[in-house]
Amino acid sequence: MRLLRHPAVLILVGLVAGLATGLGWFWRAARMVSARALVQHAAAEARKPAAPWNFWTIEIENLASDLREERVQVKQQADEFTQREARFAAERRELDKMRADIDTMQREISAKVIEIQTNETKNLRTLAQTYSSLSPKAAVAVFREMDDTTVVKILFLMKADAVAPIFEEMSRTSATDAPLAQRAAVLTEKLRIVRAAHANNSS
Repeated sequence: MRLLRHPAVLILVGLVAGLATGLGWFWRAARMVSARALVQHAAAEARKPAAPWNFWTIEIENLASDLREERVQVKQQADEFTQREARFAAERRELDKMRADIDTMQREISAKVIEIQTNETKNLRTLAQTYSSLSPKAAVAVFREMDDTTVVKILFLMKADAVAPIFEEMSRTSATDAPLAQRAAVLTEKLRIVRAAHANNSS
């Protein structure tokens, strides 16, 4: 007991206790620093790319960012292209529908024209035979009262040897009746066009 009360022993005990306390605090602080370093290391590892890359730099980060932006732009352009294709397809379908409608209308009109021509043919042939039996002067007098379209239809159904004297009669009046002579030229041209069209349709 006297030994424990000795000043030197008390000093030694105090030094040992202080050293133990200091070592405890140092060990605790070291563990905290080590834990923080491990957390930072784990965060850095998490930012690294998957294998096969085993390194990561700011240049690679910038490149990856540029690639992501380009990927977004490519996707936007692809979406726009798809939308344009869909719009063009819709317009093409609309044009096809309009073309089909126009074809249908043309066929209906052609059918009606053919029907009208068929109905007229019998009457026009009768008139053509009648006017072929008239003298050229009498036929010209009748044609004066008709419109050009009707006259051309009748002349078309008449034989050529009957038409020529009628035009000759019209041309003789050029000195006294210039409009009739001019009309003869117009009728001749219209008759030529009708005959050409009929020849093309028949071939």
